[in-house]
Amino acid sequence: MGLGQEKIVWITGASSGIGEALTYTYANSGAKVIISARNTAGLAAVKQNCIHPENIYVLPLDLINTEEFEFKTKEAWNAFGAIDILINNAGVSQRSLIIDTDLEVYKKLMDINYLGTVALSKTILPLFIQQKKGQFATVSSLMGKFSSPYRSGYCGVKHALHGFFDALRMEHEKDGIKVTLICPGFIQTDVAKNALVGDGSKNNTEDNATKNGLPVTVFAARMKKAIDKEKFEAYIGKKEILGIYVKRFFPKLLHKIVLKSEVR
Repeated sequence: MGLGQEKIVWITGASSGIGEALTYTYANSGAKVIISARNTAGLAAVKQNCIHPENIYVLPLDLINTEEFEFKTKEAWNAFGAIDILINNAGVSQRSLIIDTDLEVYKKLMDINYLGTVALSKTILPLFIQQKKGQFATVSSLMGKFSSPYRSGYCGVKHALHGFFDALRMEHEKDGIKVTLICPGFIQTDVAKNALVGDGSKNNTEDNATKNGLPVTVFAARMKKAIDKEKFEAYIGKKEILGIYVKRFFPKLLHKIVLKSEVR
């Protein structure tokens, strides 16, 4: 897709964490960026922190409200006259045992992380086809490649994203459309604090793995590089990314390693 300075990028979940860091990374490269999230005040703060706030367009968006996606997408498209990259970053994690997790929590995870992302991507897809180019960069997780205790619902929706976007890539490569799946490991954000527990409330607890993870600014730079290179998949983190290869060749060994670590 080339360098970010010539791109128009739409980032969801941009009010904090990975989305916020990506906004600064793209803005600093000269890109024009549409930033979306539920937190309007947070989005406004991110815009003002950019070196060229005039190149940032704030568009509040809730992935639950799929009925709004048609006009929200039109507004995003009209902000700068086109969109080159949709970065599907918004989502929520989970920290609870299966036996303790209400079904409504699984439904919420599916509605936000999977169906909301799919619905937004389907809405912009015809516009990408019409302009004969476009890139979907979807933030999955290493948990989209293998699983871990306390994250059953989160793992499920991330696995589902791989199935959908791999199919989208195959179906629309002929239309000039690219798909990049980004699989973060442990990144220094509030993802653990904001994760849902069994009754649907927030976890409000940091974990050591996240606290000691990759700095979010480093992650954002590596993610942009992977998108620029139009990679099919990119695994970004520290030693935890080795789990991808252990799962592939030694699945029983990974099972033992994860259980022993008791990562929450």
